[in-house]
Amino acid sequence: MNQNTLRTHSFRALQPGKRLIVLGAVHGNETCGTRAIERILPELDSGALKIVRGSVTFVPVTNPLAYSKGQRAGDRNLNRNLRPNAQPQDYEDRIANALCPLLAEHEVLLDLHSFHTSGEPFAMIGPADNNGPLEPFSHAAEEEALALRLGPRRIVEGWLDTYAAGVKNRLQRSAPSQRAQMLSTDPSYGVGTTEYMRTQGGYAITLECGQHQDPKAPEVGYRAIRATLAQLGLVDEAPPPARTDIEFLRLAEVTDLHDPGDRFAKAWASYDPLRAGELIGSRADGTELRAPADGFIVFPNPAALPGNEWFYFAQRSSRPLRP
Repeated sequence: MNQNTLRTHSFRALQPGKRLIVLGAVHGNETCGTRAIERILPELDSGALKIVRGSVTFVPVTNPLAYSKGQRAGDRNLNRNLRPNAQPQDYEDRIANALCPLLAEHEVLLDLHSFHTSGEPFAMIGPADNNGPLEPFSHAAEEEALALRLGPRRIVEGWLDTYAAGVKNRLQRSAPSQRAQMLSTDPSYGVGTTEYMRTQGGYAITLECGQHQDPKAPEVGYRAIRATLAQLGLVDEAPPPARTDIEFLRLAEVTDLHDPGDRFAKAWASYDPLRAGELIGSRADGTELRAPADGFIVFPNPAALPGNEWFYFAQRSSRPLRP
């Protein structure tokens, strides 16, 4: 694989319509999106599936260096601090300089991922419409309608504001001399593909298709692509009905790993339920971390590095979702 090229596949209809982009392997060890895209490309090439309005661009491998290594990142996490950089410092900065303009050419993003521990697929969406300083947005209804048709029953919101709150905690723990050197203490470090897409006036969904090695994950990604093409009217197929059995959660807190000796109380999976006061884990010094209320653990990462996200805490969201 050529690590100096971002390979894309584009299909443009002669009739106007939405401009969709689908990403795979933003993290190199998350290959379900790549497999899903590889499955749908022959259908489009053969004419078995036809784009009749608008356009779609597929990027099967968004981070070629990480993909070639079979690991999450090349030099760093591409899905953090994503923005054009006039003086790129690492491989992911150079990818961002190609990827960000590409995202800006489109209106809708479907980003296909997988996760470390066991659990069922879920979709992550952005905020409700707002004019706030952190993530202003005006396409919540379209984003919600798409998320309800992608397949998984679980939908999650609250990424960027929860991450920004975590940044404040990191700053309190960091010595002043270290702050300038820590990307993770910059709130914009929480900006990944979907957040960047929203800054460009579009809307976006991250679909976590399953555990990294789950053989069902590529099928989840493939069905989501087909549902998205139908929902946006790019193909002459009826979109699937909106799911009505949705579990809608909101991220509330993020807890970082402080020391390699920090340990979970057990082998958690994403969305394992937590009771108020339940032991989640312990710091290296013996300090216990307990659930602040009834809720769920999200993205538990036993392999987290000190100063990075160890796990998230989520609760049920009260926001209505519009089909």
